[in-house]
This record gives sequence, C-alpha cells and structure tokens, in this order.
Amino acid sequence: MQVLFIVPAMIAQTTNDELRQRHSEGYCAIYEICGNRSDGKILNCPYGSPAVKPDELLSSKIQSLCPTITGNVCCTEAQFDTLRSQVQQAIPFLVGCPACFRNFLNLFCELSCSPNQSLFINVTSVSKVKNNLTVDGIDFYITDAFGEGLYESCKDVKFGTMNTRALEFIGSGAKNFKEWFAFIGRQAGLNLPGSPYAIQFQPTAPESSGMTPMNVSTYSCGDVSLGCSCGDCTSSPVCSNTASPPSHKGATCSVRIGSLKARCVDLALAILYIVLVSMFFGWGLFHRTRKRIRSFRMKPFLSAADSGESHSIRQKAENLPMQRLEDAKQSSTGVQLSIVQGYMSNFYRKYGLWVARNPTLVLSLSVGMILLLCLGLIHFKVETRPEKHAAFVLIGCLKFRSWPILYVIKDSNKALLACLMRMFMLWVGPGSKAAEEKRFFDSHLAPFYRIQQLILATIPDTLHDKSPSIVTEENIKLLFEIQKKIDGIRANYSGSMISLTDICMKPMGQDCATQSVIQYFQMDPSYDADDRLEHVKYCFQHYTSADSCMSAFKAPIDPSTVLGGFSGSNYTEISYLVMFAYISLTLGDTPRLSSFYISSKVLLGLSGVLLVMLSVLGSVGFFSAIGVKSTLIIMEVIPFLVLAVGVDNMCILVHAVKRQSLDLPLEGRISNALVEVGPSITLASLSEVLAFAVGSFIPMPACRVFSMFAALAVLLDFLLQVTAFVSLIVFDFLRAEGRRVDCFPCVKVSSTCAESEKGIGGRKPGLLARYMKEVHAPILSLWGVKLIVVSAFVAFALASIALSTRIEPGLEQKIVLPQDSYLQGYFNNVSEYLRIGPPLYFVVKNYNYSSESIDTNQLCSINQCNSDSLLNEIERASLTPESSYIAKPAASWLDDFFVWISPEAFSCCRKFTNGSYCPPDDQPPCCSANDSPCGLSEVCKDCTTCFRHSDLHSDRPSTAQFKGKLPWFLDALPSADCSKGGHGSYTSSVELKGYENGVIQASSFRTYHTPLNKQIDYVNSLRAARQFASRVSDSLKMEIFPYSVFYMFFEQYLDIWRTALINLAIAVAAVFIVCLVITCSFWSSAIILLVLAMIVVDLMGVMAILRIQLNAVSVVNLVMAVGIAVEFCVHITHAFSVSSGSKDERVKEAMGTMGASVFSGITLTKLVGVLVLCFSRTEVFVVYYFQMYLALVLLGFLHGLVFLPVVLSMFGPPSRCVQVEKQEERPSVSSQP
Repeated sequence: MQVLFIVPAMIAQTTNDELRQRHSEGYCAIYEICGNRSDGKILNCPYGSPAVKPDELLSSKIQSLCPTITGNVCCTEAQFDTLRSQVQQAIPFLVGCPACFRNFLNLFCELSCSPNQSLFINVTSVSKVKNNLTVDGIDFYITDAFGEGLYESCKDVKFGTMNTRALEFIGSGAKNFKEWFAFIGRQAGLNLPGSPYAIQFQPTAPESSGMTPMNVSTYSCGDVSLGCSCGDCTSSPVCSNTASPPSHKGATCSVRIGSLKARCVDLALAILYIVLVSMFFGWGLFHRTRKRIRSFRMKPFLSAADSGESHSIRQKAENLPMQRLEDAKQSSTGVQLSIVQGYMSNFYRKYGLWVARNPTLVLSLSVGMILLLCLGLIHFKVETRPEKHAAFVLIGCLKFRSWPILYVIKDSNKALLACLMRMFMLWVGPGSKAAEEKRFFDSHLAPFYRIQQLILATIPDTLHDKSPSIVTEENIKLLFEIQKKIDGIRANYSGSMISLTDICMKPMGQDCATQSVIQYFQMDPSYDADDRLEHVKYCFQHYTSADSCMSAFKAPIDPSTVLGGFSGSNYTEISYLVMFAYISLTLGDTPRLSSFYISSKVLLGLSGVLLVMLSVLGSVGFFSAIGVKSTLIIMEVIPFLVLAVGVDNMCILVHAVKRQSLDLPLEGRISNALVEVGPSITLASLSEVLAFAVGSFIPMPACRVFSMFAALAVLLDFLLQVTAFVSLIVFDFLRAEGRRVDCFPCVKVSSTCAESEKGIGGRKPGLLARYMKEVHAPILSLWGVKLIVVSAFVAFALASIALSTRIEPGLEQKIVLPQDSYLQGYFNNVSEYLRIGPPLYFVVKNYNYSSESIDTNQLCSINQCNSDSLLNEIERASLTPESSYIAKPAASWLDDFFVWISPEAFSCCRKFTNGSYCPPDDQPPCCSANDSPCGLSEVCKDCTTCFRHSDLHSDRPSTAQFKGKLPWFLDALPSADCSKGGHGSYTSSVELKGYENGVIQASSFRTYHTPLNKQIDYVNSLRAARQFASRVSDSLKMEIFPYSVFYMFFEQYLDIWRTALINLAIAVAAVFIVCLVITCSFWSSAIILLVLAMIVVDLMGVMAILRIQLNAVSVVNLVMAVGIAVEFCVHITHAFSVSSGSKDERVKEAMGTMGASVFSGITLTKLVGVLVLCFSRTEVFVVYYFQMYLALVLLGFLHGLVFLPVVLSMFGPPSRCVQVEKQEERPSVSSQP
C-alpha cells in the first residue's frame, strides 16, 4: 500500500517539473487526448498550451452546446465529442428546466473548453499510459456563488419516470452543492460511471498562483424567460401567484378554558348534561314537595281507605297473572289490551290448545317445512374468499436484517380478473364509483399487477434479542438457490406447462421484474464480482447511477424494496357446549337429588338447539335455492347469533308454562302461557327480524347477504319456537308427569321415587324471582336511587355521544389473523418501518392533444405549461403530504414525451435518413451487444434528431407531429444515452386505441401515496385524492379521477358513518312502529325507543373506549344490537303495562314475573355464549364478537333491569288494568277449557 501512495507522488513531482503550467488568461491546463484507461475512458493530456481558434464547423458545434464559449477554445473536436457524449446522459434529466440545464452545461463546458481554463484548473497529479503522461487529478477552483446557484436551480428538478428528484441520479441525492461537487469529482473505478480522474472543487485559489475561481453567471430557475415549471422550481413566480392547496383535514373545533383544551362537542354535551340534570332535580324536588303536601292534607280522610285499597290491589296483583289469561270477553274487565294484542291473545289461546292437543302433527309439519327449505342446500355455494386472490404489500427499509423477494405478476388472464372482481364485489357493489373506475382503468389502460412476496429473515440472537445482518455471502448463495428452485416450478394450465417467466410482469419485454437483492448481479450466479458483499454494499449507495448495479430488466433496484428491518395451535372453533349446558340447567327446576333426572330439561334444551340449527340451515337452503351465495361469516356467526336470540324465547316459554297452576290441565297451561308471553315474544321477534333485515340496505354485498340470511334465520327460528318447540314442551311435560327419565324417556321410575315431583307445579316463586320483587325492585323505588340512576345513565349516554365521534373507520388487517400468526409481527413491522406508500394514478379521460386545444398546457408541468395544470397541482399537493397524502410529484409521460422529442435531447428522438426510428447510440442496431464500449456505429452515423427548433411551434409539436412520434416514444427503450424512453415506464399509461382522431381516451399519471400505516390513513388518503381530483377537474373542465388498487376495499369507509346512522335509524324506527302497532301505546313505544337508542349509543361509546373501528362487521353488529336489545325492554314493559297498582307496585310486579326471565333467560344465556368467544385465537372474533356482544349484554342488562324500571316508575304509561268492584263475580280460571 505504501508503494501505491509513493509512486504517484514521485510521478507528480517529476511531471510538475516537466509540465511548466502557466496560469494566465488565454492558456489551457488540459488539451488533447493522450490515452485511454483499460475500461475505455478517455484521458486528457496535462500539457498547458495557448487556447486554439477552432474551425467554423467545430465552433458551431461548441456554440450549440456551450453558448458562453466564444473565440479560442481549449478542446479539440475529439474532446468536444467526448464532452457531448458524456453530458448527453444528463440532458434528459434536466432539459425540462432550462435554467438548471444551462447551469449544468456551463460547469462542464468551462471545465473542458474554456479559453481561460488555466486560470481555474490546476493539474495536481498525472499518470503514464503507454509512455504518455495523462491527467490523474486536478483542482477546479470555482466560487461558492456558482455552486450555490447551480444547486438551487437544480435541487427540485424531478425525474418523472421514477417519481424522484433528478439529483438522485446525477448527484447521488446531494443535499447541497458541496455534496454534489464531491460526487462529480469522485474518480470512477474501472467499468463504473464517473470521471476518469479525480476533481477537487476548491472555492479559493492560492494568492501566489495567479489563479482566480471560475465564476460564470448562473441562471435562476425563477427567471420567467427560462420557463422552469412549478414542479421543477418552487421559487418560480407562477408558483407564488398560485393559491396554496386547501387542506383536506377538517379542523377540529376546540375551546380553551384556562390550561384545559376541550373539544366543542364535549363542551356542548357537558353543558347539556348540566342543564338536563338541573331540570330533572328541579322537577323531582317539585314533584316530591307537591306529593308530600297533598299527602299531608288528605291523610286524615283517606288513610284508612288507602290502606284497605292497597291491600285489595296487592291481593289482586298476586292473582293477576291468572286473571289476564281468561277469555278475551272476561279479560276486558281485568286488562284492556290493544286491538292487535287482543287478536294475538285470542289467537295464542286457541292455538295453544290446538298445539297441546296435536303436538305430533305440529312438530311434523313444522320440521317438514324446514327440511323442505333445506333441500336448497343442494345448490349451496360459498362466495369467493378474498385472501385467495390478491396481496398488495409494500416493504419499508430500516436496517438490513431481512429481505423480501417480490414477484410481480401480470393480471392479463381474464379468468383471474373475473376472480378478482368477484372478490371486490364482496365489499363493493357493482354500481359503486370505485368499481366503475377500476373497470375503466383495467379496460383502457392495464389491470393492476399483483405482488407475490417471499420474506427471508435472520433468527434473533437469544442473548441480545437482536437479528444479525442478513447480507452475507452464504445468504446471497441461498437466494440464488431459492431463485433457481422457483424458476424450475412448472404447473399445468390448459394442457400447457407454464413457469414464472410465462406469467411475470416484463416491463422491458424480456426479463421478469423480480425485486430481489440478487438483481444487483443481474440474477446471474456466475456474475463476475471480486467481492459480492462489497458489490452489494456499493449498489446500496449507487443503485441509480452504476450500470453494474442495474437489474436484469434494465431498471434500478431501490434498496428500500428489497431490504427490511424485520426481526424476526390450529384455530379453535367456537364451542356451543357451554351454552347447551346452561340451557338445559335453566330450563329445568331447582335441582333435587331425588328427582333431578325427571325435572331436568336436557333433552328439551338440546332439541331447542337443533331447531336453531335447522332454522339456520333452512335460511341458507332458501337463499341457495334462489341463487344467493353464502359467505364464511354466515357459517361462522349466524348459528351463534340465532342461538343467542332463540334461547331467550325458549326460556321465557318454559318459564311461563311452569308458572301456571298444576290444577289446570296441560293444554290449559300451554294455552295460558302462550297468551301471557306470546304477544311480547312476537313483538321482540318481529323487531329482531326487522332490525336484522335493515342490514340488507347496506351497500356492501357481503354485509347485505349476511343480513338477509340472519333475518330469515331469526324468523324461521321464531316460527319453530311457537310450533315445534311448543310441541316439544308438551312432550317434555308429559314425560315429567309420566315420571319418565330425562334423555331416556322410555325409562319410567316408580311413584315413590318421584313422589316429591308432585309439587313441581304448585311452585313458589324462585329465589331469583323473589330477589327481583322483594329486593331489587324496592331498592330502585327509592327516590334517591332513581335520581342517581337517571343521572348516571344520562351522563354515560352523553359521554358516549362525545366518544363516538372518536371512532375511526376501517378494519385492521392483523385483526383477522390468529394472534400467534407470523403475519402479526409482519404487519406490526410494516406499520412501524414502512417508508413508501401505494401507487396512485390520476386518470385523465378524453385528452385532446391537438395544437388548437388547451388541454396540453392544462396537464403538463414543464416550461410553458399552466401554473394550475394537473401535474403542477400534484406537485404542489406533494408539498403538504400530511393533508394531501401525496408523497411525490407525478411521473408524467406527457412531460417526458416533450423532453424526448426536444432537439436538446439529441440522443433521444432520432430518425434514419429514410424517416424510420433511430435508437440511441448505446442500443441495437447502433451498438451491437458484443461491443464494449459502444462507439459511433456506421449504422447510425447519419441519424439526425427528429426535429429542429424551427420545426416546432414554441418547442411544442403540431398535431401531426404528436400523433406520429407518440408511438415511437412509448416503444423507445430507456438507456444511458437517453433515459426518457417511454417503454416500460409508460407502456400502459396511454391508450393508443383511437388516438389518431386527436383525442386520447385514457391516460394516467403515476405518483405515490405517503406511507399508510393505519386504516384511517387509507380512508383519508382516498377521500383526499377524490377531493383533489374533483377540485382539479372542476378547475380545468376535464374529467379526472384518482385510482389506486386499495380504493375498492376502502370506498365503503367514506360513507360508513352515513350508512351506520341511516341503518340504525331505520332499525330503531322499525322497532318503534312494530311496538306502536302491537301495543297501540305511543308512550310505551317511546320509552322502548329511548332505551334502545341509549343502549346503541352507549355501545358506540364502549367501541370508542376499546378502540373498535367502524366497519361492515361493526355496523351489522350495531344494527343487530337493536334487535337483541329489544328483548331487554319489551317483556318488562309489557308486564308493567298489564299490571295494576301504583307505578312502583307495577314495577315490582313486572320485575317479579319477567325480571327473573330477562336475567336468567336472556342475560345469562347470552353472557355464557359470548364468554366462549374470548378463547378465540383470531382477534376479529375477540374484538367484534366477544367484546362488542359482551358490552351489548351488559348494557342491555343494566338498561333493562336498572334504568328501564326506574323510567317506568317515574314516567311509565298508565295501567291497562281496570278496577274491579266485585271480585267474586269473575269466573274461576279452572272453569276455562
């Protein structure tokens, strides 16, 4: 190593004596060509000599590229040709901004050809090549003012093809001019791009040298005469005159009170609560004071009468359940039912007698009808599963600990596209805007490609829990082996054996666009590299500029797409056994060791569960028969939901029969039980069916189908309950009375063993019923308790309204995965490390490119384009990514097309003498594949640029020129000599069908969204993109819409709140109407409506607390919550309305009769069933079914058994019971048939 450093020093010392450099005006420091490096790069002579006057031809050539160089020059024609060939690679990147382009050319023109070159160039080292001295290093003295001006004019110039800055390619992403100069001056290694000798840029020259820094005037990109666009120059005056893009994020109203900052809605609700509570306490105080005064005045006269009447009412209340089960004509003197309830009571009384007398016939007919519906299962089909068809994943880069391999698959197969569309149609209806835009994009441009991904990661160190680097020689070999196996995979498709190369995306027409680290070796395991690790690390830094790092498909490989910072039990199905066991227990009597085998209801409970399953199968069979496909959520969730709903009515029916006197025959007990609970069961079931059916109005097909299946299943379950299950109750009670063992009805025990069973029906109220009537209800009747209950529930309701505004729309992807899935960690890392967002396309319909149209200037972003053009607006929006969600300026085929045909880009649009297309010099046939390096070919030596400046009108093509050269551009391959070729980058961006008429029916401009880590980001980005496109469309009077592959899935969330509120309103209104029609009591229906609304609002508040998002699943759950919550309200409200006495006494009576059934038959059955879901390993069940339904059950219990009784005791409707003067005139119940 020491020798290598000493020898150049000796050479430099020797040659400096020989060079005798003269630093004065009119002298050169470098002149002529004295040799070539082994890789073909030209080396200049270090001899100082006077500047030479060029001939006329050379002078005109120099003037065309370097207009500031006049008179004598310090370059030969060969040197100038070398300069021209080198800068031509940078011209396509910069020509869109004339100021930057001119400054950049001036830098190299002055370096190569300035007549005063010796004033600012000093040769510092030389080397010998074939006995000739050649330049090996120079000092280039240049002012900071020029460097700053150059950088400022170029720093924002974009390279549209890659949606990035041009400096990423020609300046290695320099952040200032010093970094750019350091990159330019770096001596290139063999076969690598860059300078053949080292250039040290110095701001000042030694005083004794007589040299002065080069300080040619720079052009500002803000100079209007140079026409830089807003996208390339933010300081351009046309940009400053354009209004800033509006923010798409709605400002949240907030109020500051001292140091406390509160949202306006929170403050408004707090004030409302204070006002309501103050009014309520004031009303309560006034009511209590007036009641106390009235009681004090009337006490001497009515104390005795009140005492006797109260005793009479209490006696009557105890007998009321038997009284209201009388014949309708008799009951008119006891309970005044509404017309509908009267008809229903008469129907159930007669129907109950008929069922009890013909249980076999009823059971056979009902089950037979359901089995007939089940025949439709022959046509059963399950809708396409989304996860089987597409994955759209983008990987960010933090540390080199893992790498993904991305295989981009083209979606040109019609069967695959149809499959994808069926997947989309699960969540978005065919008439949706996203569906229409996707169809337009796929049919006019190109279907969006799919990405199949393979991730390799190192195993974390167990000691330090850190993953070692994956970039090792062994892992690179492993990648090549994996790739070889993947390439060897074959599959039979329609009789043909296909491989990855047959279906992969090939942007350049030959090689697959596989994104992998081994692309730095052109996918070739025999790639010649001295050190593979060093080569890979070099490519990490120079992937945009080094030809040796270019992929096999001729595109740079961004390390952020192939490197990542990722470090690196079966699903337990829901078991219904716990619910089955509880049903059997709760349907039976209090267990007694001597008679439990008779009093238990295990067989009845299991039979009821089978009826639930039959109702689900009947629903699926019916819809299958008419051609409606099922979804997996139907098979997973509906049985549980129908069981949770159906169990309630089972318990209520059995408890009602058990409450009847054993003095009545069994048919009388069945009839009276149906009269007692039939109307409320019907009311609850119809409300549930309507509430579930409301979900069919949801525009998302998957949710609509689910709601349809659920509504029919609940309806069939209700019909089976009042037919088949009532028949089963008859059989079970006959079994018990016949002293037959449960589950083994053929076994009959002796009367002595079951003697205690005689008292089964002469039942005292159970422990729970006594608690409800004697403890729970009296506590709620205390005035202080009422005030606390109402205040607390109203406070939570208003707080839930405020909290509900914080619910975010969306459905996190990792929620649908098992909790121990490896993809959980993947999604966590993607959310944390993602540095690139999904592609975003702005699609323009019917672009008129004729020279007479203004559409071109309304779209493009280079010089002469409108300041408010589409691409300038996209560029401006990318400056505020936090609100626009646009990360980068758009890749513009239109801008690149204009640059490609520009005479300045003399290596791009060229033609042979016969007028046909001539490719750049580094492409066949101008350059043979075996030529290294490419020289000036005889084949293309006569090629000329497509147009001269005089051929264009203000540097714009005519209609005919546009029409003729656009196909050339789209077919032109990009290369080092001309990077603006459109093939690959823009092949699918323009629809050429019918473009000959002067109108391009569809074209797209590609940019990227910002990294979208959360579901709310996806929703907001879609909303922002649509708002942006709508605003620009209205401004430009052109039809423009945004498109990204995820829009199909997230369009539902734009209106999810509107959908949820409308469906909830319809569901609650439907329940209210059903209640009003059946009860004919507006007051009772209004109270039920209030309680339902509070339960739903409180459930939404719990969703906000638990961070449960609003999506199709939660909307369906909320709608179904209305139907399920009805059961917590209807039965108690009905029992209250048919009870007599004061409101507190009626509440006590209702809680004694129905409170126990609501708690044991509704609350506990649902609670037991819901608790099973907490053991699920898939989080979607835990979040959207366990948490939401557990919250619903608890809220329903609290509102139904705490809040509702208090409201009824204070504001309940009047009793339907009338005062009876002669109790003895009422016929006895035993006389009824």
